[in-house]
Amino acid sequence: MHEVIWHGRGGQGVVIAAQILAESAYLQGFKGVTSAPTFGPERRGAPLTASTRISDTPIRTFSQIERADVAVVLDPSLFGVIDILGSLKPGGWLIVNTTQKPDELDVPDGIRVAAADAAAIALQFHLFKEGAPIVNTPMLGVFSKASGLVDIAHLEQGLKWKLSGTAAATNIAALRAAYEAATIK
Repeated sequence: MHEVIWHGRGGQGVVIAAQILAESAYLQGFKGVTSAPTFGPERRGAPLTASTRISDTPIRTFSQIERADVAVVLDPSLFGVIDILGSLKPGGWLIVNTTQKPDELDVPDGIRVAAADAAAIALQFHLFKEGAPIVNTPMLGVFSKASGLVDIAHLEQGLKWKLSGTAAATNIAALRAAYEAATIK
């Protein structure tokens, strides 16, 4: 089973990204997928998490993920607020929306890192809400390139499942752009 934890802030599309990844994995042929938000008194801008589990066999585990194989960080300011690296298994993937290159990030040895400036990509494709870039779709592209777990074609199908028309086309273009722009260490 592959466990993914999403770190972001309210309004960035963390929960939707976890859902799209689960649906895309199912469309790719995985037999077990789950997606779950972690809710509390969160509001727009407050730190929150969501999770996705992906497995070749049905999943019977529904507890929260404590240590994930992949941590996707939509807002790099969260590193100063919560213990993101503590949510990651040794040897796992850290996937970050940042202007920095992976080797510029302070990450312990043994953690694989992928990065892209998803905020710039979101703005390029006019993906914003109330003036803030919505980086969830670009980060799905970075996830695909880094992990290789769910391919870009199935993520595109997952986006079409969640969105329609122009919104789907724009988000697919952003997904592809982030996939190409991602750098991996």
